[in-house]
Amino acid sequence: VGREPNSRYGETLNGVQTRNAVFHQFEHDISPYVVPDDPSSGLLPRIHDEGPGEEGSGDKKVQAYNFRMCLTTAEENRVPFPKPEGYEPLQYELLGRYLDAGWRGIWNKFDPAPNHKTDTNNHGAFSTDDIGMNHDYPEASYERRQEIVREHERYQKGLMWYLANDPRVPKDVRERMGRWGLARDEFEDNDHWPHQIYVREARRMVGDFVMTESHLTGRKPTVKSIGMGSYNMDSHHVQRYVDARGCARNEGDIEVNPGGPYLISYEAIIPRRKEVTNLLVPVCLSSSHIAYGSIRMEPVFMILGQSAAAAARIAVRQDIPVQDVDYDVLRLELLRLGQVLELRSGRNPSE
Repeated sequence: VGREPNSRYGETLNGVQTRNAVFHQFEHDISPYVVPDDPSSGLLPRIHDEGPGEEGSGDKKVQAYNFRMCLTTAEENRVPFPKPEGYEPLQYELLGRYLDAGWRGIWNKFDPAPNHKTDTNNHGAFSTDDIGMNHDYPEASYERRQEIVREHERYQKGLMWYLANDPRVPKDVRERMGRWGLARDEFEDNDHWPHQIYVREARRMVGDFVMTESHLTGRKPTVKSIGMGSYNMDSHHVQRYVDARGCARNEGDIEVNPGGPYLISYEAIIPRRKEVTNLLVPVCLSSSHIAYGSIRMEPVFMILGQSAAAAARIAVRQDIPVQDVDYDVLRLELLRLGQVLELRSGRNPSE
């Protein structure tokens, strides 16, 4: 759980990343205190003054979660953003100050979808990501996880209501956001709100083989390919803190292209033999935090899920541990099923 230090696997993009945290960052100096520039007044919500940690060091913190909303401006299908119970404008005061400073990037991840709808995701220094409020989720009880999910829902519903209605928000922002709302014909059994929170990362297995930054960039070979990935090594922000100048700062966001498609090893989805022999792990696979930032895409999970199913079939039919599945046999089966295991031309990261 969390981020390994760079030193563990010889990486450069793992652990605390203040120097690389340039995306979705505050573009203006924003005071984090209840009374601007007065530390004695206390901190605004959702920010701490303990510093980010040593550059490249590990911690138990995980990247932020949110809800991917389906929004619309189609008046006949638009449901105004609900005001959540317990709404507190102070929770969003940092954003209010950021808007006062001129930031207007709120709508940059309202990605168009069919039927005048969007897939709306986090964008900017203060957005739908509930930064820092999920750190105990991976190891929490089911009851505590539900509390965390409800807190995220209150935060995000409050955020949208704030932007569309609160007089603290600049008029131009309120008027533009007021044209948006939840899609009436989506999630009809849940007040038009997504059922599932976006858990970008939680627990990860540690096997005998661990996918790392070096495997994705091709600096180290990857054997026994069961599929490929290609997305950026991507992490959302992990924490929001007060920097040395007394301003709000986010930390944890990384967006680095691995340089092309890369191989994912069968060995990354099998546990250590001494731990369990009848389990395949295509989602919480054996990977470092930063490598998982690329692997964690849904198409890759589909690829690895298909490959895991093929391996499970072989193991069951032969009555053998998953660690003993003959890769040559698995490879032939995956190719028969149409799985892409390496590049046919151009750069092959394992060569």
